[in-house]
Amino acid sequence: MARLEVAPHGSVRGYIRAKFPHWAQQGVKCDTREEVLEGDGTGVQRDAECLAVSGRWVSVYDDKTFTSASDLDIDYMVPLANAWRSGAAGWTQEKRKAFANDLTHPQLQAVSAASNRSKGGQGPDEWQPYWCTDARARASARATYELSVAGAEKNTLIEMLGTCSS
Repeated sequence: MARLEVAPHGSVRGYIRAKFPHWAQQGVKCDTREEVLEGDGTGVQRDAECLAVSGRWVSVYDDKTFTSASDLDIDYMVPLANAWRSGAAGWTQEKRKAFANDLTHPQLQAVSAASNRSKGGQGPDEWQPYWCTDARARASARATYELSVAGAEKNTLIEMLGTCSS
C-alpha cells in the first residue's frame, strides 16, 4: 500500500472500453476469457475452438454456482474505467492491452454476470464484495501497473486489508 500514489481521480473524458483491447489470443484458438474460465473453474471441458462447454464455477462475489460459462463475466479487479481515471489514460495501447489480458497477476476472475454488472466501474470505496481477497487483488493490480489511488480508495483498501488473517 505504501507504494501506491495517492491522487484524485482523473477525468473519464476519452474513455471507451475499446481502448483496452481485451480477450487477446493466448496460444492457438484460446483467448484470455477462455483461459480465465479454465483457471477459475473445475472440471472445465473445452471444444475444438477452445470454448468452455462444461464445467463448474463459483462466483466469489455472490457465492453462486454456475455450470454454463455464458452465465459468467470476466471481471477486472480494477475496472477499466477506474484504471483510466487512475493513470491508464496516459498509457500506450499496448500497455492497456497487457492490463486487460493479464493472466499473471490477480486482475481477472470469472464471476456471475449479475454481480459484475452491479460493480460496474466502481472502486473499493464504492463496492466491496468480499473484503480480504478483493483488497489484496485490487492493491496488487494497482501496484503492478502503477495506478494511482484516490484517498478514499486507499483508506478503504487499508481497512479491508486489516480484516485479513495473514
